[in-house]
Amino acid sequence: MKIITLIFTIVCIGTSAVNAQEIKGIDQSPLDFAVFRPGSQESYPVARIIYSRPQKKGRNIFGELVPFGKIWRTGANQSTELNLYKDISFEGKKLKKGSYTIYTIPNEKEWTIIINSKLFTWGHFDYDESKDVMRFNVPLNKSVVEREYFGIAFTGKDGKGSLLMAWDSTEIYINFEY
Repeated sequence: MKIITLIFTIVCIGTSAVNAQEIKGIDQSPLDFAVFRPGSQESYPVARIIYSRPQKKGRNIFGELVPFGKIWRTGANQSTELNLYKDISFEGKKLKKGSYTIYTIPNEKEWTIIINSKLFTWGHFDYDESKDVMRFNVPLNKSVVEREYFGIAFTGKDGKGSLLMAWDSTEIYINFEY
């Protein structure tokens, strides 16, 4: 019986070591997405955003980790990707259906939103201003909730919506029509 227990223990420890190696490489800023489907989950999507969710981890975010007045990838890892399945207007500016990247320039009172046509870029390192499709500013809001993770979400119906980007105690809302 002792030999069986010993073999079982060795197998469990070996399995744990293999699992620990697999887990070691987990991304600290996991990939996430938001889909806008007006009406119901069965309705055809209007838009989708794919992004990575960095964590606060006790750091000061806007103004320090993400400096004011400098271009930000709007998340972590690969640049945030916007897929439009129909033409829409952001803050009154028309944008054709297709795929884009979203960059932002956070400031203390407003953010500059940049829609760019260069895809599959890593962070803002491959950002090419000549590929900007549009730029516009939105006001910054202070949230009553402090968020540990960066997040993006859609709301809306009846041809109008809002895209929320939020992290720490900062929120911005981007209005759109579809």
